[in-house]
Amino acid sequence: MLGWFRALMPREDRFFDLFARHSQTLVAGAEALQGVLQGGAEVPRYCQVIVDREHEADAIAAEVLLAVRRSFITPFDRGDIKDLIQSMDDAIDQMNKTVKAVQLYELRDFTPLMRAMGETVIEAARLTAEAVPLLNAVGSHAGRINQLTEAITQIEGHSDALEEQGLKALYQAHRRDGGDGDAMAYMIGAEIYGHLEDVVDRFEDVANEISGIVIENV
Repeated sequence: MLGWFRALMPREDRFFDLFARHSQTLVAGAEALQGVLQGGAEVPRYCQVIVDREHEADAIAAEVLLAVRRSFITPFDRGDIKDLIQSMDDAIDQMNKTVKAVQLYELRDFTPLMRAMGETVIEAARLTAEAVPLLNAVGSHAGRINQLTEAITQIEGHSDALEEQGLKALYQAHRRDGGDGDAMAYMIGAEIYGHLEDVVDRFEDVANEISGIVIENV
């Protein structure tokens, strides 16, 4: 009877499987975002990839939240599980907001600094995808997890610097006394830079959630 009862109980490792699956949507979304930032005729196709991955990520997040409610035993605090998956979902949601702006303004050309920020998104996503599965044995992998989360924090700092450079370049290109005075182009460019920085900020939030789990469970 006890064996039968245990068989009906949700497996703890299902959470880690779901986290890992979600992290792969982040990587796929980040790679598609960089495809968008390459510009040209392929922009709409890459935008659609991000929309599709965002829907996939939402479904995984919903599955995690359902599992939290139905599970008798969870691998760590229920609140931490919900906060982690929400922060991961926020990251791809922000990618989706970025491409919505791209679609709204029908953009097909992007600056080198925007593409550089896209690279920071990919780096942060790949580090997240490496860190998340390690939570399955957090005690054994605490050192490596801390290295990965610190790397994500450093990437966010680099992204901040790129955004500042990009905004300054936009201002210099579009100020009335030295450029073409295109205020709308400045505003649109600044919005895209802001969205890209927000994506990396969301990955830093993920890193902070992961760090908190390590602190509480090691």
